[in-house]
Amino acid sequence: QVQLVESGGGSVQAGGSLRLSCAASGDTDSRDCMAWFRQAPGKEREGVAAIYTGGGNRYYIGSVKGRFTISQDNAKNTLYLQMNSLKPEDTAMYYCATGFEGGWVLKPGYMYWGQGTQVTVSS
Repeated sequence: QVQLVESGGGSVQAGGSLRLSCAASGDTDSRDCMAWFRQAPGKEREGVAAIYTGGGNRYYIGSVKGRFTISQDNAKNTLYLQMNSLKPEDTAMYYCATGFEGGWVLKPGYMYWGQGTQVTVSS
């Protein structure tokens, strides 16, 4: 079992920045790949960024490349998402996920999910 707790969400104006954190605990063997997803009202959940915790390979959806950075602190068992140059279309609930089950890392094929943290970007 893995427990994930997100934090760092909030309300910002367009162009601002936020850093999301995801504190992980439990079975480390299940955390080979960790990811951030988001879901806006009325929309499907979409993968934003993912990282392989061993090799450090990172993946992003096109709309956030150059603006968002996924990183990890293994000593703190924490995953981060640094979000810069935020846009109103980034408004969503953001979720941390791990326990990759296969397929594409930005598809929601993960066993464990956090409760989410809300990000609201105003124009």
